[in-house]
Amino acid sequence: MDSLARFTEHAKGRGGTVVLPEGTDERILRAARRLADDDLARVTLVGDEAAIRAAAGEAGVALAGIDLRDPESDPATASFAQTIAGERDRMSEAMADRLVRRPLHFAGMMTAAGDADTMVAGVSTPTRRVIEAGMMTVGLVRGIETPSSFFFMVVPNFLGQGPKSFIFADCGFNVDPSAAELADIALASATSAAELLPEPPRVAMLSFSTRGSASHPRIDKVTQALTLARERAPELLIDGEFQADTALTPAVAATKLKEESDVAGRANVLVFPDLDSGNIGYKLTQYMAGARAIGPILQGFRKPICDLSRGAMVEDVTAAAVIGLFRAQDAPGEAES
Repeated sequence: MDSLARFTEHAKGRGGTVVLPEGTDERILRAARRLADDDLARVTLVGDEAAIRAAAGEAGVALAGIDLRDPESDPATASFAQTIAGERDRMSEAMADRLVRRPLHFAGMMTAAGDADTMVAGVSTPTRRVIEAGMMTVGLVRGIETPSSFFFMVVPNFLGQGPKSFIFADCGFNVDPSAAELADIALASATSAAELLPEPPRVAMLSFSTRGSASHPRIDKVTQALTLARERAPELLIDGEFQADTALTPAVAATKLKEESDVAGRANVLVFPDLDSGNIGYKLTQYMAGARAIGPILQGFRKPICDLSRGAMVEDVTAAAVIGLFRAQDAPGEAES
């Protein structure tokens, strides 16, 4: 059973709740119907109820068994606003009320309050807006200051050994992270891998250099991030700086490295030094290796949130939902205050 099938099987019949704040998008409507019909989740669509019903009618999607919540009339809107205002010195209840009437923020508050296990958004909303809503409502895990994203990559035949899953980060948000931010991304990615992969995380900090084979400030950033991550999580299997072939291929690692490494040649988490390399890397893997790329899925948050590409299809929405439900069973602790 590959990883995605494992997540789907885990979700089936468990009654987890997925909230979708883009309920007028046909892809969201069809994904909601599929999740409900396949008994994968209880689904809540958030937004203007009349508009959602009209969109569903036009798409020919029945809404039976799917909950609709309209922030303009929902009884929870007032309490959600009070919660947000109470957590922020400079926000009045009136400002918070206007905020939670937005479907994205209302859905985030549902997730923060435990009314939903996971939120999936992004098909018609920019990533930055999804992250802003997540920061305002769900909050970051204690110790993480940098929200980031990953792609869950399923390579159908990795090195002739059959399907293998990887975490690629950050491929969707942080353009040019500092060393401290890159360390945050690496640690959050390790947590994501521990939640999702069937083996322990082995984190490779990627570069165009392997262990000093070149010299450049960009390489220094990666090695500094590695040092910071090791200081914060000394038990974590993390190493670098590595070129991608050193990280992934045992034969190349044996050739390029003089010292032993628990990660080289066996990495399952690839941390890219910037968004250029991350975005290019995941798309090359997707299209040239025929890999399944699911995401970007947000990480570093107290509850699971998924931000989808605006080109996402129905199957991408459903895959993100079952991944979010799987992650919800291991949701981390308190938000950073």
